[in-house]
Amino acid sequence: MSQTTRHPGLNLGSKHQSADDQAETEVFGFWVFMMSDAILFGLLMATYVVMRPNTNGGPGPQELFELKSIFIETMLLLTSSVAIGFSHLALKHEPRPVKMVLWLLIAMALALTFVGFEIHDFLKMFSEGGTPQRSGFLSSFFALVPLHGLHVTFSCLWAVAILGQMLVYGLDDRVKLSMVRLAVLWHFLDIVWIGIFSIVYIGGLA
Repeated sequence: MSQTTRHPGLNLGSKHQSADDQAETEVFGFWVFMMSDAILFGLLMATYVVMRPNTNGGPGPQELFELKSIFIETMLLLTSSVAIGFSHLALKHEPRPVKMVLWLLIAMALALTFVGFEIHDFLKMFSEGGTPQRSGFLSSFFALVPLHGLHVTFSCLWAVAILGQMLVYGLDDRVKLSMVRLAVLWHFLDIVWIGIFSIVYIGGLA
């Protein structure tokens, strides 16, 4: 079997049939797992839409949301996704992992900056009385948006673990498979954020 038939996200050679088969199974299984996460986020978004008018006399989206900060967060997260894409391309096409690691570090820096902006926004909301127990609107907001931020944070921790694996084992098949699954999670979180940006923020400010 020629190398061109190997998994599209990996530079596996003609002697890596088992790793190629494993990639097909693991990536498909990981997408199924991501679909369960998509259901969770979908339910939380639906809850938010129902609860949004229930401010109980407290601050609402117009008083608490700042579009400029949200736009910056969106650009940071989408750019980090581009960086993880370049890291994945380097994994596939570059013989040495230097560019892959560089782009992965850039993606992590952008994602962690995104999390930092989110935390800043949450603290600002707290100072303006926007705490989770204040109303149904805020309870549903803080059940949804920080959960996405936690996913982004744990994605960065996963990336650190992959870099640690590379230091110990080198760029072996396990590291390559982990990178493929990490890229799936990264792009999935972008899709979820686009939903949050559209439904929570733009919908709230409309």
